[in-house]
Amino acid sequence: MPQIRLLVSAGPTREHFDPVRFISNPSSGRMGYAIATAALRAGMSVSLVSGPVAIDAPAGLAELLPVTSAAEMLEAIDSRFDACDVLVMSAAVSDYRPVRRMEHKVKKDALSLSVEMEPTVDILRHVAARKRPGQYVVGFAAETQDVEAYAIGKMRAKNCDMMVANRVGLPGSGFESRDNSVVLLWPDGGREESGTAGKDEIAAMIVERIVRRMGRA
Repeated sequence: MPQIRLLVSAGPTREHFDPVRFISNPSSGRMGYAIATAALRAGMSVSLVSGPVAIDAPAGLAELLPVTSAAEMLEAIDSRFDACDVLVMSAAVSDYRPVRRMEHKVKKDALSLSVEMEPTVDILRHVAARKRPGQYVVGFAAETQDVEAYAIGKMRAKNCDMMVANRVGLPGSGFESRDNSVVLLWPDGGREESGTAGKDEIAAMIVERIVRRMGRA
């Protein structure tokens, strides 16, 4: 059986409005890196697109692609999507970026209290729109309320084969934590809770369910 080629994104993006200031989020990248590690253990060929993180990449990657901004992550994912069998979009990509990026640091006394923003490209929606038969796309929905309802809506709107619903902001779980608690959702109505567990354990669960749902178990 051919080796599964997995493309996974991880970590945050940073949207600079001058060389030293940026908009970002608290994603540590641990979940995406754990998925990459679990996929390698499952015998997959893994390409990892990573925002700025403080984690060592797992050994054995086919490709490691460090990026900073949402635009750079879009370019890396978009150019590799057609060649992959599975995309796991676990990165916390910034939804907005400053309209203008200043060439030099803006001095404190000249800094406006408002920054004009514009939306970034929805990477998952953009690439999944051209998903080919047999290709499997997994999204992550990080929410603070009505988690499953929002996740189901995102799964349908973004043409995903599986959505990982993740309630962020809970103590000891989600962003920056070594543990997580997720609900796996499928378009056919399938639903599975992980319970609170280490991100390595949840990553192994996600990879196993991908393989099973693809009929590659």
